[in-house]
Amino acid sequence: MHDTLPNVRGLEAESYQQSGYFTARQARGYGVSSQLLNHHVRQGRFERVRRGLYRVWGFPRSQFDDIREKWMAVGMDKAIVSHESALLLLDLSNNVPDEVHLLVARRHRGLRRPPGVVIHTRSDEEGVASVWGDAMPVTAPPRTLVDIAERIQPDQAAMAAREALHLGLLTRRQLEQEAARQRKPRVLEILLPDG
Repeated sequence: MHDTLPNVRGLEAESYQQSGYFTARQARGYGVSSQLLNHHVRQGRFERVRRGLYRVWGFPRSQFDDIREKWMAVGMDKAIVSHESALLLLDLSNNVPDEVHLLVARRHRGLRRPPGVVIHTRSDEEGVASVWGDAMPVTAPPRTLVDIAERIQPDQAAMAAREALHLGLLTRRQLEQEAARQRKPRVLEILLPDG
């Protein structure tokens, strides 16, 4: 928790690490009340994106703003960008999915889901290897590829796996281990069709 005196500049500094976005909860942590937040929205310092989510006015836009907004709305401390959305953030696909895919622990499956979000669940005990993509947690490449292998066109999945291997984002062994961990050995035929 931060000081109880309003620290708008501290809030802005934190938002800069999040592509200009911040939540109402983060604002409260900086002593910025909803009344003060509304004042700054009226003055044009901040813009309200949706309930509980704000952005510093004029901060440069990113091609991944839609993903970020939905990830933050679900809960930055609860969700990891996954599946087709992770594939995009890992730069292993040019296809922009129609919906944002997020992975949460089963205990969070009842979260309010904004429109355009697909929630995938994992066991509460399962740790999820993640990397950072555009300042968001993203499932690591082996997990992402195994997750999408049977969800997209086989040639696209194989192309994404080849690209990940070529870029050194994973090894063939890591991909095999992840497929075994998820008990999906058949996806290797899709991801590595040349054997």
